[in-house]
Amino acid sequence: MSPLANYCQELYYGLTPRAIRARAVMLAADVVVIGYFVGTTFLPLYDWIIMLDIVIGCVLIVDFFARMLAHADRMAFVIRPISLIDLLVIVSLFLPAMMGNFAFLRVVRALRLLRSYVVSQQLRRHSAFFARNEDVIFSALNLIVFIFVITAAVFVLQVQSNDSINNYVDALYFTVTTLTTTGFGDITLVGSTGRLLAVIIMIVGVALFIRLVQTIFLPNKVRHECPRCGLTRHDQDAVHCKHCGQVIHIRTEGS
Repeated sequence: MSPLANYCQELYYGLTPRAIRARAVMLAADVVVIGYFVGTTFLPLYDWIIMLDIVIGCVLIVDFFARMLAHADRMAFVIRPISLIDLLVIVSLFLPAMMGNFAFLRVVRALRLLRSYVVSQQLRRHSAFFARNEDVIFSALNLIVFIFVITAAVFVLQVQSNDSINNYVDALYFTVTTLTTTGFGDITLVGSTGRLLAVIIMIVGVALFIRLVQTIFLPNKVRHECPRCGLTRHDQDAVHCKHCGQVIHIRTEGS
């Protein structure tokens, strides 16, 4: 293995203080980039956005190849779904500078939000707050990713044919009012594709919204440490630990 590959492996998988600090910086950078993609979806394609996109794209290229060098099986790394999505996002950052603005790029960049699942896995290992509230945060993350990906799809598929969808905010407004079942009716999707998209929002989006509410007000698991094996998450009505069979006594308030 080359010295560069050894360095990348130590940086991304090592346990030294330097490696841990570096991963903390990269984690913060991931959060910033995701926030940037969400924020700039509401803006026209200004020149400064194009320039910043190119800079971010170059940084992501370096990060991608470093991760590939650090991985034991590089081909397996490249063909992973999350890696392919990263490559699509990287390409989308350079296209506007070369070929102009394309509406479909909003969908591609929205897929970068899927990177937040990788970020959440890292936070779970390093943040006690995240570990305590993992269910709520993960349910909220599912809903947020769905909202922005579907909003991008609504914008791309309707902006040319629907007089009610003139910008990204209109698409976001329709998505949120539909999944919350508010349904003011001032914006509707046109065509068979639009109606199918509305059905997806109503079925999947409402289910994710209800799941978030259930997680907040009626968690499926309770935290109680098993005295024998140390398992800390159990069903609310559990009498025995699913891992070792130990009798456990979970305090409840009844129903």
